[in-house]
Amino acid sequence: MEEEIAEPVSPTGQYFTSSVISVSVIAVLEFEFPIDDSQTATLLKNVFLPINPRFSSLMVKDKNGKKHWKKVEVNVKEHVKTPNFPRGKTPEFYEECLSEYLSKISLEQFQESRPLWEIHIIKYPTKSTAGNLVFKLHHSLGDGYSLMGALLSCLQRADNPQLPLTFPLLNQKIQTNDNKNNILSRAFDSVYDFGWSVLKSIVLEDDKTPIRSGDDGVEFRPITVTTLNFSLDQIKKVKASLHVSINDVICGVLFLGIGLYGKSTKDEQSSTALVLLNTRNINGYKSISEMVEPDAESPWGNQFAFLHVSVPKLVFSDQIDPLSFVLDAQKEITRKRNSAAVVLTGKLLETLMKLRGPEVTAKYIHRTLKNTSMTISNIMGPLEKMALSNQPIKGMYFMVVGVPQNLTITMVSYMGQMRVALGTENGLIEAPKFRQCVQNAFDMIYKAAVPFPSA
Repeated sequence: MEEEIAEPVSPTGQYFTSSVISVSVIAVLEFEFPIDDSQTATLLKNVFLPINPRFSSLMVKDKNGKKHWKKVEVNVKEHVKTPNFPRGKTPEFYEECLSEYLSKISLEQFQESRPLWEIHIIKYPTKSTAGNLVFKLHHSLGDGYSLMGALLSCLQRADNPQLPLTFPLLNQKIQTNDNKNNILSRAFDSVYDFGWSVLKSIVLEDDKTPIRSGDDGVEFRPITVTTLNFSLDQIKKVKASLHVSINDVICGVLFLGIGLYGKSTKDEQSSTALVLLNTRNINGYKSISEMVEPDAESPWGNQFAFLHVSVPKLVFSDQIDPLSFVLDAQKEITRKRNSAAVVLTGKLLETLMKLRGPEVTAKYIHRTLKNTSMTISNIMGPLEKMALSNQPIKGMYFMVVGVPQNLTITMVSYMGQMRVALGTENGLIEAPKFRQCVQNAFDMIYKAAVPFPSA
């Protein structure tokens, strides 16, 4: 029996499978041609399951209440779902069906008697795709970096499967000046940011706004997932013009979009975003074999941290300065990345885990999420078109579900495009209007930063 027990569940994995919070990731692959699913079972057995033992393991408790991964035999057919929609309808109809289906599976819990993943094959054409393959994976299996690495292990370059996929260079080194004044400033920032983070997690809630209800149990309410594409070339032009990072540009766009949405409803209150940071020291994806090695440079699992970032106010009567949203985002994110607040918060969670256990720590994380207005996360995708079993993939996006917030924003780059997915609570946030506000924000920032774009 002892040999069947795999590695212990990580602390973050335990938080995300507690009685107070259960978080999953939904990844959508959009196919260029109708999906051929004849090889699904073979691919899952021979390619997907061997990627990591967790994909064929259950989460179990030992006699001391500690959670471990226990290896089991997997019946892959139990993990594959192919929904049936009415036949002979329009792509617009199936677009709505897909949206409702994503909302439905976002609310469903995994069965504890099976490994924590599912695949949903949507064979109906939408307005932009011939079919969609939906992966749902519990966040305890790994973070976005790990799960993207796993996904890429199943895919190949569409033009030449023998060549490796390549990724955008991060090239986002933080410039620091270690003189005495700078060290004192960073020490002050660290104490201030850590204290503010703790207060936000315990007592300070964001105001109720058009994007935040403040209600309990919002993670159990239906959502709508909408997406939009931004050109990476255009983002890089804004980046070069303002001397900021790609993430700064995207955060500025999102913050301005949120301001425009609030302005359109004549709301002037501010909000706080939790920006997720990958805490690995990386400049690209490692192979799965490298990620699961002991003491790996870029280990498998959940290796991320939150930054509390204030969303700038957009007062209804103001003359809008679009670029200020990018510059403000850059200033605050850079300062907080340079402070030790992220490290101190990690130490706090470790201490809570040791002294009070995973349930109390999970409640702290739940309150941290609930007291803020949104989560923003970003992962890199390849520059080249990918294929699954020689079937070209024209686009992809992902969404984090089960989070006690009314708004979740995710981004992934692919083939020179940045795909932004907006997860909005039905009945609170008007998804089409919010999406248009984000698009308008990008257009305003690009026009202001690059007044004479080349043809």
